[in-house]
Amino acid sequence: MTESYEAVVVGGGAAGLSAALVLGRARRRTLVVDAGEPRNAPSAHMQGYLSRDGMSPAEFLATGREEIARYGVELVRDRVVDAARDGDFTVTLAGGGVARARHLVVATGLGDELPPIPGLAERFGRDVVHCPYCHGWEVRDLATGVVASSPLSVHQALMVTQWSKDVRLFLHQVREAELTDVDRRRLDAAGVEVVPGEVAEVLADGDRLTGVRLAGDGPSGAGAVHEREVLYVAPRAVPRNELFVRLGAELQETPFGGYPVIDERGLTSVPGLWAAGNASGFAEQVVNAASRGHRAGAAINAELLFADLDAAAQV
Repeated sequence: MTESYEAVVVGGGAAGLSAALVLGRARRRTLVVDAGEPRNAPSAHMQGYLSRDGMSPAEFLATGREEIARYGVELVRDRVVDAARDGDFTVTLAGGGVARARHLVVATGLGDELPPIPGLAERFGRDVVHCPYCHGWEVRDLATGVVASSPLSVHQALMVTQWSKDVRLFLHQVREAELTDVDRRRLDAAGVEVVPGEVAEVLADGDRLTGVRLAGDGPSGAGAVHEREVLYVAPRAVPRNELFVRLGAELQETPFGGYPVIDERGLTSVPGLWAAGNASGFAEQVVNAASRGHRAGAAINAELLFADLDAAAQV
């Protein structure tokens, strides 16, 4: 049986819940479809969100779900497996449900593909991190390593020096020749030690990161070990853009994957199809994602209101 809504929001993270909250408060019949795969699930806390600094991501989302329920917003734990548009949008859920909506908000975020280094994934979100604005304060002044995934990792290493003066840049699969003269001068000025060679393993003692082992032969027959207390990595961003592709939205390619072309409100090239949070771009942290969702929700309410007024007035 098909249920009809004024808006369906795909994704129950900060962006999706924020859009749903605005729509619910605007008395719009709204459905949130949440697959339950938040990007920041590995992290114990989130930072940089005024009044929510240090709150756990799980608590933040639970609070958001309680808030949207106050305004009659429906939420289902399911996954959208298909979407089509014939004026309105029809979305099909993995559980067999079907919903129609005049507007569709895609807030599915993105995934992080980590470098395939043994021992690294197990510590991601704790003492293996990716964003100094998210984690820098918590790991300040520790012996820090940055595992390069491309020459752009030089920028990450330089940024990290704001939080620690003991920083080593492990080139990993980046060749020394790929570093520019400006890179080298900046790294030297910042006091960053550049370590050539591939990282073969992330080392831990109990529940504490202790360092990295490089590939190659050393005095003991194994690669050299560098003691570190925290590692920064740059995961490969994997945009969850399948619904945009399926619905024919225009995408733009970036160094971090393909994202929909949107206006300042989040509207894509497809009328009624909106993008919010990390579904709209790589760099949206929780506070930014919530802002994007709020903006989309308010814009959708206005679009619905004036579409109905114009139809009634035969404008």
